Amino acid sequence: PTPLCVSSGSELPAHSLLSAASVGTKAIQPREYFRINAFTLLVDCLAWATAAVAAANCLYLLLLTLCSWRPGNPPASSRVLKFIVLVPAHNESEVIGRTIKSLTLIDWPVNQFVVVVVADNCTDDTAVIAHAAGASVVERSDTNLRGKGYALAHGFDHVRSEHPQAEAILVVDADSTVSANVLAACAARLERGAEAVQLHYGVLNVFDSWRSRLMTIAMASFHEVRSEARARLGLSCGIRGNGWCVRTRVLDRVPYRAFSLVEDVEFGLDLGLAGIRVDYAGEASVLGEMVSDEASAATQRQRWEMGRMELVRRRTWPLLTAAVQRRSWICFDLAMDLLVLPLSIVVLIAMASVGLAALHAWLVGAMTWNLWIAVGSISGLAIYVLRGWQLSGVGLQGVFDLAHVPGFIFWKVRLLLKGRRPRSWIRTNRGRL
Repeated sequence: PTPLCVSSGSELPAHSLLSAASVGTKAIQPREYFRINAFTLLVDCLAWATAAVAAANCLYLLLLTLCSWRPGNPPASSRVLKFIVLVPAHNESEVIGRTIKSLTLIDWPVNQFVVVVVADNCTDDTAVIAHAAGASVVERSDTNLRGKGYALAHGFDHVRSEHPQAEAILVVDADSTVSANVLAACAARLERGAEAVQLHYGVLNVFDSWRSRLMTIAMASFHEVRSEARARLGLSCGIRGNGWCVRTRVLDRVPYRAFSLVEDVEFGLDLGLAGIRVDYAGEASVLGEMVSDEASAATQRQRWEMGRMELVRRRTWPLLTAAVQRRSWICFDLAMDLLVLPLSIVVLIAMASVGLAALHAWLVGAMTWNLWIAVGSISGLAIYVLRGWQLSGVGLQGVFDLAHVPGFIFWKVRLLLKGRRPRSWIRTNRGRL
């Protein structure tokens, strides 16, 4: 008999499938046979589609993971640069004093850096407390143009006019503490020719809850693994929102006009499009307060994900165009970083690809390439997450917290499906301080 294709990569004689599917003495009719064959083909197509998406994301993350090992020795600084430490703040009276105290302990000549707080549309005592703690304070009030991006733009304009001798500006969030070597780490890169630097951005309240520990692992993967790899590959690590530094002269070339919900990522893309690489200084850290309760986490996560999706729509094509026209690996990598799906979604797709490929292999009675690709994707993803766990410092407790991942993925997908774009700077309720 003439063989009939059951699915890609397998052929069975028509009579074999029909007889195998017989019930008693009554064989499946030809119409039913083709229905079974169509179902197998559909499963095959879905398995290949999910395997391709999972493989593209996981291969990229695995490559960065492998390149993140054995970072180079940090360079030394001559300690001569003059800095402004800029702190955007909106109703941060509970934490601003602690932040300013941490900044005053930076190991750098006291006459070569100034701490400036932008008290943006504050209705509390943020400005008073920051001034009492030793910071210079500029107050901004604009009910129409609200958000961290507007606060930073105002702060950049102010410090450049009031402190023209400053050679670089370090941005630190108002709920953070810093390591004493933050300015030394920035200066070392700037003196080697870098125009912008991102410090390691980590979690301050690691052990508040399982949610904060999972965030610590995620941030170690996202910030430390990816950024260290990009630094070794000569790419731009981008800007991560907290603990980033830029030479003041760069703002003449790339004026700060990042006003989206993820203004940090947006400005990092602006720098990349201008041909400016952001270097990474992993030996110095800025630790920020992370939310530990579900309601606050939902607000924060919605803002991040909606803002990132907007950037994907607006910035991916310009980056890819610049990558081709200028032969710029920096722009190409920034585009790839935008296109990589959120980790929880990658996990969901990778697991779906394994399930569909396994179902297809069972239907055709043989191992298939899409199953091997799906399993390889899951393995690469596991290596990436374990590398983040290794760097996070949460220990065995963090391994047990990974049991919350399935529930966290469901929660995050639900947020994305019903997410609404916030229109103003809403201070996140961080729970216990």
